[in-house]
Amino acid sequence: MKILITEDDHETLTYVSAGLQQAGHIVDSAKDGYEGLFLAKEGDYDLLVVDRMLPGLDGLSLVKMLRSAGCNIPVLFLTTMCGIDDRVEGLNAGADDYLVKPFAFSELSARVNALLRRPRESVEQKILQVAGLEIDLLKRAVRRSGQLIDLQPTEYRLLEYLLRHAGQIVTRTMLLESVWDFHFDPKTNIVETHISRLRAKLNTGNKSDLIHTVRGAGYLIHEAN
Repeated sequence: MKILITEDDHETLTYVSAGLQQAGHIVDSAKDGYEGLFLAKEGDYDLLVVDRMLPGLDGLSLVKMLRSAGCNIPVLFLTTMCGIDDRVEGLNAGADDYLVKPFAFSELSARVNALLRRPRESVEQKILQVAGLEIDLLKRAVRRSGQLIDLQPTEYRLLEYLLRHAGQIVTRTMLLESVWDFHFDPKTNIVETHISRLRAKLNTGNKSDLIHTVRGAGYLIHEAN
């Protein structure tokens, strides 16, 4: 697999690059955010490993710009910023995983392999839809009744997950694991807050609510009867 590492610390870059190359991956590197952004857009990469604290353009902004441009390459943040708020901010920006320095290479390798095993979007399935709501997976565009809706990266991933499970109840735990990659309860209202924001955007113009709360169970997206 082809991996891009954007890291300004020479020792960390050398260590990670050597380990991933020994594991059989092709590895490119960038030493600042703007170079990383350029290479990520131009190169055909399977995974991006990104430091958050970068010269020029910070890692958080780099990932946000990639997601806004429709780039869905998996991203692993590798950083010293270890607070729960830092993790939430990084995942909300569009990262798929978050590993704090210092780290064991065995854990990094396991996380890299897990991300690389995730199926990429199928070219056969281009549109997900319920009633008049649809997502164009290739263009990462969301429309309801033909009207374009501007969503943040996490809102987009949340809606995509709900639509992929349309007609099924999805639990809070399922959303935390699949949208935020949390395998623990962060003890925040992060799910509820994003559901509320997503509803508000989808229901603009007094449209009927498609996201339904199933008390004590989770959420369900479908056209109201």
